Amino acid sequence: MSEKSTNPYDMDSPCFDPDRYLQKLLKECSLKQIMDTESTIVRQTQTLHSDMQTLVYENYNKFISATDTIRKMKTDFRAMEGEMNLLMSNMAEITEFSEKITDTLQGTRNQLTRLSGKHQLLKKLQFLSSLPAKLKTLIEEGNYQQAVQEYAHAQKVLQQYGKQPSFQGIQEDCVQILEGLKKLLKEEFVKTGKTAQSLTEIGELLLQLDEKPSALAKEMLECATKRLHEQLVMLQDQTDRDMIEFIDLGIEGFLNDLTLVISSYNDMFLTKHIEQEADDFEQVARVDLNNFVNTNIDEYLALVQDRAEVEIGHGDSQIILRGLDRMHRRLTAMRSLCRALDMGKSGIDIIINAAYQLCKAHMKSLKDHFSDNLSSIRLALVSAKSDSSQTAPQTSLKELISNLYVSTMEKVKGLLQDLLIFLQPDWSFNLKADTKGAACIEGIRESLLVGFLRHICSTMNGFGNINSSSPPTLLLILSKMCLEMDKSGVHQLISLVDELYDIDSENSTTLVHETELCAEMRDSAQHLLDSYVRLQGLNLSQMLRKSVETRDWLNCLEPRSVRAVMKRVVEELATIDNVLGQLYDTNDMRTAASSDSSRKTHFSLTASKQSQYRSTWSTYTPSQMDNSFVSNIHRLFSEKIEIFSSVEFSKVSIITGIIKICLKTLLECVRLRTFSKYGLQQIQVDAHYLQMNLWRFVSDENLIHVLLDEILGSAVLRCLEPILMEPNAVEIICERN
Repeated sequence: MSEKSTNPYDMDSPCFDPDRYLQKLLKECSLKQIMDTESTIVRQTQTLHSDMQTLVYENYNKFISATDTIRKMKTDFRAMEGEMNLLMSNMAEITEFSEKITDTLQGTRNQLTRLSGKHQLLKKLQFLSSLPAKLKTLIEEGNYQQAVQEYAHAQKVLQQYGKQPSFQGIQEDCVQILEGLKKLLKEEFVKTGKTAQSLTEIGELLLQLDEKPSALAKEMLECATKRLHEQLVMLQDQTDRDMIEFIDLGIEGFLNDLTLVISSYNDMFLTKHIEQEADDFEQVARVDLNNFVNTNIDEYLALVQDRAEVEIGHGDSQIILRGLDRMHRRLTAMRSLCRALDMGKSGIDIIINAAYQLCKAHMKSLKDHFSDNLSSIRLALVSAKSDSSQTAPQTSLKELISNLYVSTMEKVKGLLQDLLIFLQPDWSFNLKADTKGAACIEGIRESLLVGFLRHICSTMNGFGNINSSSPPTLLLILSKMCLEMDKSGVHQLISLVDELYDIDSENSTTLVHETELCAEMRDSAQHLLDSYVRLQGLNLSQMLRKSVETRDWLNCLEPRSVRAVMKRVVEELATIDNVLGQLYDTNDMRTAASSDSSRKTHFSLTASKQSQYRSTWSTYTPSQMDNSFVSNIHRLFSEKIEIFSSVEFSKVSIITGIIKICLKTLLECVRLRTFSKYGLQQIQVDAHYLQMNLWRFVSDENLIHVLLDEILGSAVLRCLEPILMEPNAVEIICERN
């Protein structure tokens, strides 16, 4: 910046030298550059001239305006100068007159001061003389607070002049009037129906009238207890209001009065230092207040809890929780207001109890819903059985199972979602942060979901008991339902509740694990399926037993056909097979039947092993052979067959179990009868017919052969003339039937 200001070649510099600038320009620039520079300088010069003219014009106008303003100010100041001179002369005259007046009134001022003091004293004395009458008037008007204030205002004067004879009567009258007022206030204090605000105001007045604080404190709590009890009685009668209105009434009435009593009690007895009482007065008063608060809070919470229990399960859960949340907010505010108090209970206990009550209501709802579904299934089965269409019950079994499963799952999921209302972030309470609340959340899982799943198991097991009269198809449906719950239902519900309520059941040692519930479901399914096999087997066995017991086997005619009961048994088994085919896979692996299963008579199926056995039964009489010995040898090398063992969840296993029960029953019935030759041959024909038709229902054909061998063998042993029919004749009879 300093170099530019001293540069002789800079036109803006004060040290600019035009001659040197021109010489430099002629030496360094061409003609064209010199002419361009000249044009630039001329143009800049013209611009500067124009700017200077504009500035001169603008400043000229400002100079003219300033000149006019100065000329006007000179004129105005001349007039103002005259006025100021006049004011100075007037102020001098006023000062002179003021000094004269002060000198004249100096003696009178002292006299006026003495008269004013006497006037004030006379006014006080006049107030004292009229005080008894004024106090009576205020008391008659019910303006007790104003009366106490008037007496307190005059009390200092009475204490100062009360010993003088002229004022002694006034003081005695005032004391007598105030004693009457104190008695009247005590009567008002203990009178029922007084609000907490009135009790507080009367208590303050009694304290100002020198009432003993310890006695007044106890009376105040007793009277407040009566008033609060009236509030609770009034709340008990509000049965037509919803939960929010009920809580609002309690807050506006009971809790507001309780808060006012606590605040007033603190102000009157705890925050002030009362000299005339014992040193432990404050401690005793605080204990009394704690007992008073806890007793009344407990009664109020018990009333709210009773109302919540009535509403839970019948009213809207959202409305109930909103009301309880308002109560919890108010009680929390009371805790912060009365921090020195020890409030034993809070609203969270009622909310937790409400959660448990809602769980119980939902559990009842789930049980009723499940019972209704079971009743609907039984009704559908009865309707389908009475229907003339034979396929109706078969085609609807899957639909019945699906409806039962889906309806149960959706109902449980809906109720679990409904209980999430307790965990909404909008509430002032947080169940997860509270120890009891966390246990309550786990209780929802255990008491509602796990409890309901176990209720399903126990209900299912009840249907499968021996004394139950449930139809077999119902047992089959319920078994399939339990199996579906084991495969997917339990996992879905447990995963849902753990996710919704943020429960870590995998690492918990107290919560029931999913695998335990699945095992219980599978056990129930197995129990129901075994009961179904047992019941169907007993139904068919009943027909076989009656057919054996009611027939005269010693006087039978030569067999010409298969007995009708055998045909009926095969038909029933075919019907059961069709029903099972609707629920279980039909691709069960069966061993291939021997090529002549339906062609060869019984005892010719294993010719290599039993040809001698068959010929022996055909040709020898009982006296020529030891039948018991042959039978025992045969049983010794036969595989033991479990009749009432548990079946698998497959069509072949189920129907095999039924067939085993039927054939075992037939075997035991045959062992108890005595047969003639034709009776034995009838058993032979029936056994061959069963062998022709039962092999396709089982996975192991040899099982049928073994049981039929035992049946015919027992018949031979019980026969008086054990001569079997020719195989060809047996085949002809069975094929004809």
